[in-house]
Amino acid sequence: MPAKKKQDITYKSYLGLESLLQSQHPISMTAANAPAHDEMMFIVVHQTYELWFKLVLFEIERVQKILGQKSVKDADMRLVSASLGRSVAIMRLLVGQLDIMETMTPLDFLDFRHVFRSASGFQSLQFRELEMRLGLKKETRACYSGKSYDDFLPAEDRGHLQKLQKKPSLLEQLDSWLSRTPFVEMTGFSFWQAYRKAVGDMIAGDRKTIHADKRMNANARDAEINKLKGMEEQFDLLFDAGKAGEMPWRFSQKALQAALFINLYRDQPALQIPFRILNDLMDLDELLALWRYRHALMAQRMLGMKMGSGGSSGHDYLMQTIGKHRIFSDLFALSTFFIPRSKLPQLPPHVESRMGFKYWDDTGVKKPK
Repeated sequence: MPAKKKQDITYKSYLGLESLLQSQHPISMTAANAPAHDEMMFIVVHQTYELWFKLVLFEIERVQKILGQKSVKDADMRLVSASLGRSVAIMRLLVGQLDIMETMTPLDFLDFRHVFRSASGFQSLQFRELEMRLGLKKETRACYSGKSYDDFLPAEDRGHLQKLQKKPSLLEQLDSWLSRTPFVEMTGFSFWQAYRKAVGDMIAGDRKTIHADKRMNANARDAEINKLKGMEEQFDLLFDAGKAGEMPWRFSQKALQAALFINLYRDQPALQIPFRILNDLMDLDELLALWRYRHALMAQRMLGMKMGSGGSSGHDYLMQTIGKHRIFSDLFALSTFFIPRSKLPQLPPHVESRMGFKYWDDTGVKKPK
């Protein structure tokens, strides 16, 4: 008996289009005895958001698996950079999708807003998982109608997030990875000591220049000197381990030093991918904040001062999340402590050599640069 021939894979079957394209079910009814026209767009856009969230979570999971290792392979760093870069591109797309939503007017929205009652995008499990995986802690979240965010989730979703909360976040894994950065402390070289001296020399030089400027009046001179004093105090909070606790850092001291080192010496070959990773994380954080801001403006545009669909305070709640739900704010704050390239301490030859690319010929002998 001949073997049964396998059914050919088609575009439709591979993508599961039969079920996917039948998953939109508008439930509103207008005076014309038909669903409100804009409800279909509303459903499709939100379903698309969930598909993109699924892909971002897929990419972040790979990043976490790699950075969660005790020793990260050099070759895996490209994969981390690729996944974060893709996640950033997706978030840009998600911000852009709000342009489609805003083709709907407030009156168009009122035609069907009543049908989903207490359903709200706030209940998106995948978005809550994304926030948590990245490093947003429950205690730092804005309250939702005076209650914890998980009070509004089904029991099975709460259980899933509670389990996830016990696992290391990407922020915590990043801290651990940064803390192991070589080059910051090597035989005969301490970046922290060299950098602290460079900062002191820079401020002393600026102070000398201000006092030597005969064209500057006394008030202007005092103002400039006070600026330098304020700068010194900021740097003291970074340098002094005891005072560092006064700043709202989420990174450990070692991670901060490494992140600063990577940013300041980003042109070194060994630091180019780490710098790109830190930059991608800032892009991701910025785009999440931008998405929340655009969402808040859209909610105000559609609802005015009405309550949000899930019983939230609508626009006001969404505006609170923009600042409170930032995750990688430490990376943004580091620019406070950047100094001009001309003032950076020169890396010793043995450190710079370790950070470069070296190639070998087929005899195993290193080729000279």
